[in-house]
Amino acid sequence: MDSTASSLRSRRHDAGQRCRWRGEIEGRRLLVRVCYDDIGSVQHRYYALDEGRRPVRRRHDVDTVMHFAAFTIVPESVEQPLKYYLNNTAHTRTLLECCVEAGVQHFVFSSTAAVYGMPPGGVAAEDSPTAPINPYGTSKLMSEWMLRDVSASSPLRHVVLRYFNVAGSDPGGRIGQCTPQATLLTKVAVEHAVGKRPHVSIFGTDYPTPDGTGVRDYIHVEDLASAHLKALDYLRDGGASATMNCGYGHGYSVREVLKAVERAAGRPLVVREEPRRAGDPPVLIAKVDRIRELLGWQPRWDDLDAIVGHALAWERRLLERGA
Repeated sequence: MDSTASSLRSRRHDAGQRCRWRGEIEGRRLLVRVCYDDIGSVQHRYYALDEGRRPVRRRHDVDTVMHFAAFTIVPESVEQPLKYYLNNTAHTRTLLECCVEAGVQHFVFSSTAAVYGMPPGGVAAEDSPTAPINPYGTSKLMSEWMLRDVSASSPLRHVVLRYFNVAGSDPGGRIGQCTPQATLLTKVAVEHAVGKRPHVSIFGTDYPTPDGTGVRDYIHVEDLASAHLKALDYLRDGGASATMNCGYGHGYSVREVLKAVERAAGRPLVVREEPRRAGDPPVLIAKVDRIRELLGWQPRWDDLDAIVGHALAWERRLLERGA
């Protein structure tokens, strides 16, 4: 979300510092939502599009909602599925209801490659069967279904962006991931590289892959942010509702990512080999023809060393700040 906010600022948006912000593109107002905990609770039901029962839609001519917020930790979703169905699914249902009531025209939804489960050959196109193998993926797929049905019954049009493995940080060092107890591989690895963690773990070394570790399609967060801006332009130009993968179309193994971190840091990492985690597929790579064709999206940062280098630079900056 922060990288998308930064990109919108570069297009003359006045973006707030935290969870709710709005600005203007081409004379139209935009409200981008969400990273608070209880949007689905009664006391916050109108919080996204209503301030003090005075509709933001009426006061600011909101026509677009970008919905980023979710719990995203796969093993936790296996252990606490109801937590994920409440936050990711039930609360999205409440947000969609607010959007319909407020007359919002466009909706950009952050979904996940986890909706595919374990596609044949490890490569997923948008029309591949959806068969999630963990509650996180299921919670997002259920939200996609709701969005599809809402669009069929109202003027709202949408773009679903199915993220693959988001990594890296702003190349200019302005923003980056600050999540406490992060679980994303690149974040964990660079935290270890700067001394914040005693080691980095590989979960599973017996997968049917060339080096035995899981393979993922890592996409730079700046390229993901640009996909959101392209999706916004696409909807504003009258594009039909669509679902699109966000990845590069090729993958790297866990060991390859850790080697890249070692190159960037200039020293070896302390690596522990652990058992597989529940709900992790061996290989997951995006087929990306659709997003390139429909949005004209062209990634700029399709380079593992650049992704890791930006992540490490951000982590060093956090360390200097004492964060």
